[in-house]
Amino acid sequence: MSNFNKDGLGNILFVAIAVCLVCSIVVSGAAVALKPAQMKNRELDQKQNILRAAGMLPADSNVAADGRGVEELFASFTARAVHLDSGEYANDIDASSVDPIRAAKDPAASRDLDDGEDIATIGRRENVSVVYVMEGDDGIEKLVLPVRGYGLWGTLLGYLALDGDLETISGLGFYDHKETPGLGGEVDNPKWKAGWVGVRLYDDEHNPSVDLVKSRSAEGNPAAAYEVDALSGATFTTRGVENLVNFWTGELGFGPFIKNLRAGA
Repeated sequence: MSNFNKDGLGNILFVAIAVCLVCSIVVSGAAVALKPAQMKNRELDQKQNILRAAGMLPADSNVAADGRGVEELFASFTARAVHLDSGEYANDIDASSVDPIRAAKDPAASRDLDDGEDIATIGRRENVSVVYVMEGDDGIEKLVLPVRGYGLWGTLLGYLALDGDLETISGLGFYDHKETPGLGGEVDNPKWKAGWVGVRLYDDEHNPSVDLVKSRSAEGNPAAAYEVDALSGATFTTRGVENLVNFWTGELGFGPFIKNLRAGA
């Protein structure tokens, strides 16, 4: 019988394969075990972003001023699936199953946008999206919409919140973007985000009319109601934010849905 050579090529390959196999099993097992926690953290992060856009949760805290936590605050909202073309609720679709971004990549679940339509530069728009509605004794108090659009380096993903009149913006926040820190990245600046509160969304003909400007109109000028400060040194990001807000609140976005709500449909 030949002597076993621990330094032989066969033994080295065996040990290497065995180590790789054990590591793969450990990593796969950890991924499976941690998946529920990852999903829970993802859902929590989404709720926080929605609440912050709605002005109900401070940017630097997970607790509201009155002591309520994320889950208690978010319980005020109802997630509903919406057919974007008709503006009607998709009552046969579970809102928790709706992934607008994934749907937009599926030709069977979305529509292609031509250059004249695609001011937000998203390429395709999903047929069904999801909205977050907070209702009180007198009707809708808050409406939060998922929005996205291209800035300078990539797509900005966020939420736009409206007050109960469905005409006034109560907040805008982005949870993912690739904009340049200190320039387009100022979309994360609390001071800039505060400038969106109270801005009027639609003109008298109900056309989306938000305008990001370098110089604000004088007080008393009707145009001032629609204006938000542009981001200094970030022309493309500024234009992208303006376009995405006006797209998603227009006829190709949630415009038909908002009109139906205003009409009591």
